[in-house]
Amino acid sequence: MHDYHDREWGVPVHDDRLLFEFLILEGAQAGLSWATILKRREGYRKAFDNFDFNKISRYNEEKRKELMNDAGIIRNRLKIEASVINAKKFIEVKKEFGSFNNYLWGFANNKPIDNKIKSFKEIKASTPLSDKLSKDLKKRGFKFVGSTIVYALMQAVGMVNDHEVSCFKHKEVKR
Repeated sequence: MHDYHDREWGVPVHDDRLLFEFLILEGAQAGLSWATILKRREGYRKAFDNFDFNKISRYNEEKRKELMNDAGIIRNRLKIEASVINAKKFIEVKKEFGSFNNYLWGFANNKPIDNKIKSFKEIKASTPLSDKLSKDLKKRGFKFVGSTIVYALMQAVGMVNDHEVSCFKHKEVKR
């Protein structure tokens, strides 16, 4: 967890493949801890073709059954189905906006929102912006994109800087 915090969490991400990875992993986390998902991250990368959304969008029933038997991931049928659906919707958004990055970061005016957190107790589970983004994703047909999941995605990919102001990463991300 410390390594993830120090190297990745809250650092702005603009690469579509990595944004898709976080979208899928945050959805997989629903009802679980992030530590549980991080332990399986490499398993997810292997099972889901390194989060190649084009390949995932074409997963057939046989591949889905294979995933249900893969101990390296969370074997939840709804979450696996959501990954395939989200890959298809991700491609649609890319076509409409030129990239998923353009779509997603447009909600934050293309720059991280600095929440100036003094204590982790101030961090919210969702915000009006995550509500808005969640609603739009759902309207587009995405699954496992409730406001809390979307806010976790926004934090993970650096759309919001929720590092405590005393944390070395806060200043780093702010730059």
